[in-house]
Amino acid sequence: MNFDEIVERIHTGSLKWDGLEALFGEKNLLPLWVADMDFRAPEEVISALHTRVEHGVFGYQAPQEELDQAIIDWWNTRHHFAIERDWLVHCPGVVPSLSLSVQTFTDPNDSIVIQPPVYPPFFKVIKENGRLAVNNPLQLIEGQYKMDFDHLAQQFEKGAKMLILCNPHNPVGRVFNREELDTLGKLCEHYGVTVLSDEIHGDLVYPPHVHTPFASVREEFLSFSITFAAPSKTFNIAGLHASYAIIPNPTLRKTFIKALDRLGLRMQNVLSSAAMQAAYRFGAPWLNELLVYLQDNLIFLQHELQSRLPEITMQIPQGTYLAWLDCRKLGLSTDELSTFMVRQAGLALNSGAAFGIEGEGFMRLNIACPRSTLQRAIDQLEHAVKQIRTN
Repeated sequence: MNFDEIVERIHTGSLKWDGLEALFGEKNLLPLWVADMDFRAPEEVISALHTRVEHGVFGYQAPQEELDQAIIDWWNTRHHFAIERDWLVHCPGVVPSLSLSVQTFTDPNDSIVIQPPVYPPFFKVIKENGRLAVNNPLQLIEGQYKMDFDHLAQQFEKGAKMLILCNPHNPVGRVFNREELDTLGKLCEHYGVTVLSDEIHGDLVYPPHVHTPFASVREEFLSFSITFAAPSKTFNIAGLHASYAIIPNPTLRKTFIKALDRLGLRMQNVLSSAAMQAAYRFGAPWLNELLVYLQDNLIFLQHELQSRLPEITMQIPQGTYLAWLDCRKLGLSTDELSTFMVRQAGLALNSGAAFGIEGEGFMRLNIACPRSTLQRAIDQLEHAVKQIRTN
C-alpha cells in the first residue's frame, strides 16, 4: 500500500475536506481534524464492495454468520479475547449506541462518570439524555496521563451509576494496561457501576503497547460491561456506519436489543456488512503496514516540533492516530489559539477545549495522512509561530 499517495477528497462530500468553511469559517485550510484517514481503504474492502454492487440487488439483509465469525476471529487473533456469537449485536454506530445505552441502563438525573479530556460526544450523550456528567479527570504526570482511582472511588461513593471508558483514549492516546483496567474494573464491580467501553481505536495501537479489551481482564467484568467497536477507524470506512456491541451478559443484551428494536435500528446495511467482513477477514496485512506508517508519522512530527517548534510539545501516543499538542507555551487563550491555527497557520485542528476544560491550551492533530501533508502542516505552523516570536 502506498500511503504516500495523495488522494483528492475535495468535492467528494467529505466532512473533513468539504465542511471546512461551515465549521471553521474558512475553506482554504489544511484539514487535520476529524478522525478519518486520507488513505484509500484496503483493496480487499474496495473489491468486496464492487462485487456486492455488481450483484445489483440490495434487499433487506438477514444476519450473516460469516460476518460474525470474521469479527470473532479478529478479536481472538488480534486481542486474545474469545467472543461468543450470541454476544454480538450489530448497531448503527458507536455514538448512537452509547446514547441508547445511557437511555436504557440509567434513569434521568443519574450520574455518569467520564474521564476528560475526552471525546466530546461523551458529554453530549449524557447531557442530551437528561443525565449528569461527573468528571474523573485524567492526571498529567511527567508527560503521561493516568487515572485517578481515589477520585473515581469518591464519585462512585456519591452514587454514580455508569462509567464511559475510552480505551485507547481519545484524544490523549493512552492505551490503558491490564493492571489499570483491573483496578478500574474492581472499583466498578464493588460499587455496581455499569461500564460502557468505547474501544473503536483498539486496533490502532503501537508496539510495545497492546490493546486489552476491558471485558477480557476478568471473567467477572463480562457481567457489567458493554464493549463498543467498529472497523471504521481501523480501515477508514467510517462513512459506511458499520459497528457492533459485545454484550456477554444476557440480561443486558436482551434489554439493549429491545431498545434497538423499539427504534427500528437492528437491520444491517448490505454494503457495510460486505466491507466489514472483508476488512476483518483480509485486512490484517494492510493494517500492519498502516501502523508502521502512522508510527513513523508520529515520530516525524515529534522530531520536527522539537527541532523547529519548541513552543509546542507532544508525547507520542500509545494508540490512535491523534497527536495531542501542548500549545500552552504560546501564551494564547483558548479562543486565540483556535483563531491562530485557522488564520495564521491555515490549519483545521480540533480545539483541546472541546474535550473539556482539561484540554485548554491543547490542540488535537490527525496524523493519518501522507507524510508530505504532515510536512506542509509543520511548515505552515512554523511560519505562523515565527510571527508570534517577533511580536
